[in-house]
Amino acid sequence: MIAFLIDADNFSSPVWIDEAFQTLERTDGSISIRRAYGSAENLKGLADSLRIWAVRPFVNLPLPKNTTDMSLAVDAMELACMVPKPKLVVIGSGDLDFVPLVVRLRERGIKVVCVTERSKMAQDAVPAYDQVIYVGGDQVDQPIAVEPKPVATAPVRPPTKKVSIKSPAVKTTSSKPLPAKKVVAKKAPAKKSTGASSDAVTVPRILAVVPNLKAGQWQLLSEVAKVLHDEKLLAKNATSTKLFKKFPHHFELMPAVKPNQVRFILPLQ
Repeated sequence: MIAFLIDADNFSSPVWIDEAFQTLERTDGSISIRRAYGSAENLKGLADSLRIWAVRPFVNLPLPKNTTDMSLAVDAMELACMVPKPKLVVIGSGDLDFVPLVVRLRERGIKVVCVTERSKMAQDAVPAYDQVIYVGGDQVDQPIAVEPKPVATAPVRPPTKKVSIKSPAVKTTSSKPLPAKKVVAKKAPAKKSTGASSDAVTVPRILAVVPNLKAGQWQLLSEVAKVLHDEKLLAKNATSTKLFKKFPHHFELMPAVKPNQVRFILPLQ
C-alpha cells in the first residue's frame, strides 16, 4: 500500500501534482491513499488536478502557520499504526518541518520519499529521506549516445624489392649539444564561483537580505536559507547551519542537534 500526502501550501502547482502522480505510478505502482492538506484558497487552485487524480482535500483551519504541517503529520502517524501499514509514504513538500515525521516513519520500517520542486526543497532535509524526486522541469541531464566510427584500413600492397641506397655522410660543425627548449607551464583556468565566498559574507550583508532577522525573533532556517541561496550569499551545496555557526556571537540556532530555527542576537543596550 502506498500513501501520497500533499502539503498544498508548499506543493501548490497543478503541473507539479500531475507530474508527481505520473512519475510515482510509473516507478512504484498504484497509489492507494491520496490526500491534500492546505488552506481553502490553495486547495481551490488545485481543484481540477485533485479531481482528475481522485485526491481527497483536507481543508485546514484558518489558524497561524504550521497547522497544515501538523494535520499532515498526525494523519501520517495514524496510517503508520494501521494494520497493514503502508510500505511507502510519499510527502509532497520540501519543508524542513517534516524531518521529525520522516525519522519516525522510517523507524517503523516505512520507506519515505519526498516529491518537490527544486527551489522548494530545504537542503538540510534531503539526507532524511530515502529518495527525493524533483518535478517542474528537466532535473537530470541524459548522457548523449555516441556511435563508434569505423576504423579505416589501408589497402594491402604487394611486396617490393628492397633497394639499398647509401646516404651521404653528414658533416658536423660543432660538438656542443643544442640548448634545451624552455617549457612554459600553462595556467589552469580559474573555476567559476557558484556563490559568494564565505569570507565575503558578513553579518550586515545577511541582515540586509533577510531583514526579518533584525527583530531578534526565531525564523525558520529553511526559509532563511532559501533567501540566502537566491541572493547568492550561500553556495549551491553549502548549508545555512555552517554559515551561521561562523557567527556564534550574532546568531543562535535551535535545537542544537539538527537545528531548524535561527535568530539574530540583539546587541545589549
